Amino acid sequence: MKEYVIGFDVGGTRLKSGAVTRRGRMLAPGINPSGFALGMGNLLKTLKDEVARIADKVGGQPRAIGLGFPGAVDPQVGVVYMPGKIKGLEGYPIVKKLARASGVPVIADNDGRISIYAERYYGQAQDLDWALTITLGTGVGSGVLLDGKILRDPHLQFGTQMSHIVIQALGGRLCITNARGTAEMMCSATALAQQVRDGLARGIPSLLSDQYFKDPAAIDFKAVIRGVARQDRLCSDELEHWTRNLGWLLVSAVHVYAPTRIILSGGATNAAEYFLEPLQKQVDAHLFRYPVGQGVPIVVSKLRNHAGVLGTAALAWEKLAGDQT
Repeated sequence: MKEYVIGFDVGGTRLKSGAVTRRGRMLAPGINPSGFALGMGNLLKTLKDEVARIADKVGGQPRAIGLGFPGAVDPQVGVVYMPGKIKGLEGYPIVKKLARASGVPVIADNDGRISIYAERYYGQAQDLDWALTITLGTGVGSGVLLDGKILRDPHLQFGTQMSHIVIQALGGRLCITNARGTAEMMCSATALAQQVRDGLARGIPSLLSDQYFKDPAAIDFKAVIRGVARQDRLCSDELEHWTRNLGWLLVSAVHVYAPTRIILSGGATNAAEYFLEPLQKQVDAHLFRYPVGQGVPIVVSKLRNHAGVLGTAALAWEKLAGDQT
C-alpha cells in the first residue's frame, strides 16, 4: 500500500486532481470541469468522488488532502474572499466539509502560492532561496519564495497578487478589482484570445476569420498559437503585444521581490517557444538591479500542467509534518 496525499487544483475552468507520494510521484491524475456555474453542491460532490476514485485506484486512504483555489484563502476554511469566479465558493467552509466527508486532514491555499510550493518541493526552486512563480492560464497567479520562506500575511494574499498590478491605467478591460488594465486582464492566456477575437470582430483579415464567425468561442489561446505557427499577422501581432505586457509585469515583479529565477507555469507555457526569448530580452533590458547588467533567468516549469496538483500535495505533506511536531 502506497503512502500518499491527494492534491486538488480548482481553477476557473478545470479541476485537476491526483495522488502524490512523499517524493513527488503523481498517480491517478484526473480532470473535471469547474467554473462559475458548478455550484458548491456539485463541487463538493466532485471532490468526494475524486477522493473515492483515487483511493480505489491507488489502494488505501490518503494521509491528507490539499486544495488550491483562486482568491484569498483561509487554510482551515477555504476561499474567504473571491467575488465572481466560482458561484457560492466565497465563505463556504469546504475544508471542514471535505475533512468530515473524507476522514483525513484537509488544508487549502491560494493557487498562486501553491505554484511556488510545487517548485520549492519538486521543481526549479529546490536549489534557491529567492524565486518567483507566475502562472498563466484563465487568469494570472503568482507565488514568491523569500530568503527560503513561503510567507503568509494576515490578509492571506502575500505574494499572490501580481495579477492585480496595473499595467495600463487608462485602458483595458475591467478587472475583478474594479481597476482597468491589470495583469489579469492583459497577461493571461484568456487575455490573448480576447484580443484576437476583438480584432476578428472588427474585420481584421486572419486565417481564423471563418472559424470565428462560425463559433467565436472556438478562438481560444490554442487557436491563436496555431495562427502564430502559420504566421497569421493578427495572431502574431497580438502575441507580440501580449508578450510586452507580460514583460512589464515581470519587470515590476523583479523590482518588488528580487527573485534569482522566474518560473512560468500554466497552459500558456505550452507555447513558450513563441514568446520566451523576446520576453527574456525585454525583462533584462529594463531591470534596475545590482550587479548592473545582470539579468534574471526566466524558465518554464518542468512540472507544466501538474504544478497545481503537486503544489497542493506539498502543502498537505507540510501540514502532516507540522501536525507531528
